[in-house]
Amino acid sequence: MAEAVARAMTSGEHLLVQAGTGTGKSLGYLVPALLHDRRVVVATATLALQHQLVERDIPALLEAADHVLHKKPSYAVLKGRSNYACLHRIREGVPDEQGALVEMPTGSMGSEVLALRAWAEEQTQVKGNGDRDSAPKHGDKVWRQVSVNHRECLGAAKCPFSDECFAERAKEKAAQSQLIVTNHSLLAIDAIEGVPMIPEYDVVVIDEAHELSARVTQAATDELSVPEVERTARRAQRHVEGMEADDLADAGDALRAAFDECPPGRLDTLPEPLSDAVQLVRDASRALISAFPKESQSDGEGDAGRTQARGAVQELFKNSERMAANSQADVLWLSERDRARGGDQLCVAPLQVWGPLRDRLLAEKTVVLTSATLMLGGDFSSVATSLGLKPSERVDHSLAESPEPAAPDDGRQPWRGIDVGSPFDYARQGILYVAKHLPPPGRDGLGAAQLDEIVDLVDAADGRTLGLFSSRRAAEAAAEAARERLPHLTILAQGEAQLPELARLFVEDPHACLFGTLSLWQGLDVPGDTCQLVLIDRIPFPRPDDPLMSARQKAADQAGGNGFMQVAATHAALLLAQGSGRLIRTTSDKGVVAILDPRLVTARYGGFLRASLPPMWSTTDRSVVLSALKRLAS
Repeated sequence: MAEAVARAMTSGEHLLVQAGTGTGKSLGYLVPALLHDRRVVVATATLALQHQLVERDIPALLEAADHVLHKKPSYAVLKGRSNYACLHRIREGVPDEQGALVEMPTGSMGSEVLALRAWAEEQTQVKGNGDRDSAPKHGDKVWRQVSVNHRECLGAAKCPFSDECFAERAKEKAAQSQLIVTNHSLLAIDAIEGVPMIPEYDVVVIDEAHELSARVTQAATDELSVPEVERTARRAQRHVEGMEADDLADAGDALRAAFDECPPGRLDTLPEPLSDAVQLVRDASRALISAFPKESQSDGEGDAGRTQARGAVQELFKNSERMAANSQADVLWLSERDRARGGDQLCVAPLQVWGPLRDRLLAEKTVVLTSATLMLGGDFSSVATSLGLKPSERVDHSLAESPEPAAPDDGRQPWRGIDVGSPFDYARQGILYVAKHLPPPGRDGLGAAQLDEIVDLVDAADGRTLGLFSSRRAAEAAAEAARERLPHLTILAQGEAQLPELARLFVEDPHACLFGTLSLWQGLDVPGDTCQLVLIDRIPFPRPDDPLMSARQKAADQAGGNGFMQVAATHAALLLAQGSGRLIRTTSDKGVVAILDPRLVTARYGGFLRASLPPMWSTTDRSVVLSALKRLAS
């Protein structure tokens, strides 16, 4: 892998590397990255991997290689501005609903905010990074009391605390470093949206690359809600002299009335009342931006309340303008939410991200994409296509499939794909069991047959089970049945405590089971005897009413493709591979992946899904699996 990555960095060809759990893939790209003669960016999807790279892998590698390196390469972590504590907000106060700065929130938030303020001041004394990940325990709402986004920031030229600013110091360190570790979202903002966030670089290594499309989509998704419009109008009110803020508040009323008339779900075209209301918000916010007084030299350090209020109006204008355009490149939908969570909101997301990725990232940089799950259906094509690489551009096919040679300036993006294998012997360590005898899953959740199967499998395994379910309702039903029929086992369910606490309890109790939904499919690492059975209740196809997935599937069909296979089956294959990968985490792990959906072996698409899973020994024989689990448990 290291040799292939080094070759890609030198040749400029893009590279996809499937590297199974336990291969040490971070070293496989860090070694050539540190030897490369120009700056390299490493982008990850999860904070856990970012932390692992910066706190463990890179320092260990530099120490081990110290005797062969002529000089010690420098490295830095770079995150979005809202991930760092803001000293101006901490020392000067937070804008209230009218935009006036207030010193301290009231109620239970106060003590947590005080703890964060004290921590931030300590960070300035010890030259710490002021990064949210190293802060005392807190929630999102509390963190917003001590941080700002890029629109709310006064800017280094106006902020009286810019010399101490954590975000500015992180940017300065990154600009002086050979290796920068960042996240997918910041990479998307920098490369695709064209907002300069990362110092100039030559190569980007994208780890957890199976997540890239979803993270880029997430970064490019915007929302519009009535409370946001009202709050923005109130904050702007004290900074403008005319009626423009009142006009924005009136537009919020029109938006509420339009939401009440519009059913939730995907909107192929905006209904006229909703279209009119969104245009009102757009026009009112544009006028309000113009109504803010021009900043003058006499402002000195600047008015933080005004800067942040104006930033909120600009954000509102940007989002409403995008929605009013109703572009074919976007998907619009009305999301139904209860009033406690802010009420309904209008959402917009890109129909596809492969085009921007190809035009603004792949065309400009050399890109190395790596993950444990890049080959779906036994091939790189699905993932490569979703990220902007064409199967016809692959340059390491067999001779019969080799594409015609192309001129270097014709817009082609040559790429290679390699699978560096796994240290695990999946055929000996794991069993893939498909419960072929069960009825296909229905819309009403788990039936009696599925619950009986779950209880029997968990009983045979004597606990030690990770249950991955397609919905919170299914996870709770399975937990309730297991508690009732297997009272001697500990059954933990997602939502009953924070995930780190549930994971700790799961590891500590040899007879525990942990049942949950999507965050467990990808974010849990429990090697050893803790987990010897992974239960999956059904093939994780996207919901039929998922507005973005259904729009992408429809677009693929209209383009002459197979929308189901390109969108729904690919989505399911990726999640199945990730979920099944929770079982074998070391060379000594053993166990069973049990999938309670017979369609995996009876449906035509089942072969594609099975080819995406680790190559375990497979069976549909229930008695064989129960016996194997009992032997493992004993």
